Amino acid sequence: PGWARPKGAANGIATRGGTLVSVAGQVGWNGDATWHETGFAGQFRQALANVLAVLGEAGGRPEHVARLTWYVIDKQEYLAALNDVGAAYRELMGRHYPVMTVVQVSGLVEDRARLEIEATAVVPD
Repeated sequence: PGWARPKGAANGIATRGGTLVSVAGQVGWNGDATWHETGFAGQFRQALANVLAVLGEAGGRPEHVARLTWYVIDKQEYLAALNDVGAAYRELMGRHYPVMTVVQVSGLVEDRARLEIEATAVVPD
């Protein structure tokens, strides 16, 4: 109570029961490790789709995501792509906003990657 509502995220999520699913960092290539996108927004869409595909293998859906951590190479590139990122986010996640952290990093293991996203979800029993 009394805190400003965060934009596009939650301050915290509590869950009861269910199966904890941890999704490893996903980059903007497809399932056979082929790059189709070079820009931030396109890579974001693919990386988030990859997160949801892995989650789906555990029976999870977007609304089961409790936490997303984004590692971005360039904060300004991220900010410049926010409109397209928001559209892709809503397309894939709907209006579900878990807790999120965005961190600028100096590099990622995959040289072509502009970002990496990891997730934690709880799939109800």
